[in-house]
Amino acid sequence: MSTIESHTVLPTGIWNADAIHSQIGFEIAYMGGTFRGTFSPFAATLEVGEDGHAHLEGATQVANVKVQDPNLEAHLQTPDFFDAERHPELRFVSDDVVREGDAVRIRGDLTIRDTTQTVELAGSIQDDIVDAYGNARVRFSLEGAIDRSQFGVSWNTPLPSGDPALAQDVVLTAELSLVKAQ
Repeated sequence: MSTIESHTVLPTGIWNADAIHSQIGFEIAYMGGTFRGTFSPFAATLEVGEDGHAHLEGATQVANVKVQDPNLEAHLQTPDFFDAERHPELRFVSDDVVREGDAVRIRGDLTIRDTTQTVELAGSIQDDIVDAYGNARVRFSLEGAIDRSQFGVSWNTPLPSGDPALAQDVVLTAELSLVKAQ
């Protein structure tokens, strides 16, 4: 295998997210600052065939959202935001994973509140390594943006200036440390 080829293909096999070394999150502008949250636990699996075709799938429960304030966590569960009672799961599915050197682009279907939209995540990939316990690992660092209103998440409140307190665009982040299945 040439050096060029090794930087354009994904490592073959089935790779599962290591929950301890992985994180899924979001950021949104809120009242002049940035509001951040994560989802934990979550599951994610990358399957790469010998032909190079890749399938990435991940899911979590809305109830797994974590923010700095329990009251805000509770508000995110309501119909104002995720509506956890009627739409308990968040899901991402992709059959379009493209690697170019150390860069990776993933287009897939994100489902929030039972609404599915195609989104693109981009970032970097670190070549697979063998850890201290003999496990093969690969790492993705990804980011993308969505318009939350496309998923039916439209809550807002005006500031004294009349501007909305909460932005429409949400930045999605994913740090995935994936371990090859044995």
